[in-house]
Order: sequence, then structure tokens, then C-alpha cells
Amino acid sequence: MHSIDRLFEKSSRALAQRTSRRSLLAAFGQLLTGAVLIPLLPMDRSARAATPGAKSARDDPQSCDYWKYCAIDGFLCACCGGSSTSCPPGTAPSPITWIGTCHNPGDKRDYIVSYNDCCGKVSCGTCECNRNEREKPMYRPSRNNDLNWCMANADANYHCSVSVLLGVAEQ
Repeated sequence: MHSIDRLFEKSSRALAQRTSRRSLLAAFGQLLTGAVLIPLLPMDRSARAATPGAKSARDDPQSCDYWKYCAIDGFLCACCGGSSTSCPPGTAPSPITWIGTCHNPGDKRDYIVSYNDCCGKVSCGTCECNRNEREKPMYRPSRNNDLNWCMANADANYHCSVSVLLGVAEQ
């Protein structure tokens, strides 16, 4: 181990004799400035461009940006063994729900969506999504997503949430 210590001591002393603290600070500053400017360099991002026929996040039930999830709060059942409309095996939908009105960009219409918590297992823990578009304060519980809706079930453990279309919203 003494040879390694001597090597580092010799190289540090040689560096100290050739440079000053100011020059080291200047070099460090240049390095930091260069590192900050790297994201500003032009890059080819064409690989990330949408290809024809590819699903966008607004049409993917496993994405928080799915249009039906405009007022959801919780883990997406589509990532937890279920689908966007059905609970995973071993869980049961809560009989009480909250509702939202979501805009479908595909057909440019608004839909009334019921959000159901799936209960009976411990939390899924994947694909957490918390969107509060048009959420009402707590004095309107049917439009609030911050309640544990599994309290109405025999097993009050929350697992994940689904969204079910109830109909087209009337203007």
C-alpha cells in the first residue's frame, strides 16, 4: 500500500508545483459551463417522432396521458393485471365511485367517466397517475379523487383504479 500512497503523493506534489488554485478553479468553471451547454447542442431526434400507425400516449391505457384518465388518482389497473375498464383478478370494484368529464381528442367529444377503485389486495405500486382536471373541492365528494373509495368494501385495501365510460356529455 505504501507504493500507492507514494505515487499519489508524488503526482499531487507535481500537480501543485505546475498549477495554481486559480487555474484549477478556472478549468473547473470551464468544465461546468461546457457540461451545462451540452443539452443545447443540436441533436437528431427523428427517431422519437411518431411513425404512422403508432399509438400515441393519449390512446395507450398504460399511459397516464390516456384521454380517459383526466380525473384519475391512483395506480392504473392496465399496468396491474387488469385493463382500463376491469379490475385485476383477486380484486373487486368499489360500489361507490367518483366521476369526471374527459375530452376525447379522437372524436372531439366529451364523455362522462366513472372512476372505480379496485379493492382487496395491497397497492399495485406501478403506473401511478394523479390528474385532477375539473376536480371539485371536498364538499362535492362524488367529483373528488382524494378519498379512499374502498372503504365501502369488505376488504378496504386499495389496489388500483379503472375508468368506465358512462356516456356522452350533453352540452
